[in-house]
Amino acid sequence: MAKISRKLQTQKRHKRLRRYLIGNKIRPRLAVFRSNNHIYAQVIDDDAQQTICSASTVDKELKEDSDKLSPNCSSSTIVGKLLAKRAIKKGIKQVIFDRGGNLYHGRVKALADAARDAGLNF
Repeated sequence: MAKISRKLQTQKRHKRLRRYLIGNKIRPRLAVFRSNNHIYAQVIDDDAQQTICSASTVDKELKEDSDKLSPNCSSSTIVGKLLAKRAIKKGIKQVIFDRGGNLYHGRVKALADAARDAGLNF
């Protein structure tokens, strides 16, 4: 029996999740993408097909602290706080969390917890 690769499993989960996770202007979607070295998060209004704000480990504001940003939970926490700060500045307090097919564990969970602690509700 052939095994499905981890990447295909993630893509399958993401496709299944996206049927139900639709962001709008009132409650946009917080989408997370996790690569081996970086983590990216963005707040998206799916109705207008527009990214409202975003943050990642390759962000210009975080480039100065590039020594601290390794692919671990602490860098995800920094990205989560930065994203929440930017979203609240734009008037968004409530979002729908889209984990992007990744398991809610490790770096994805750290980003979500940091965003919650910084003031986003989901």
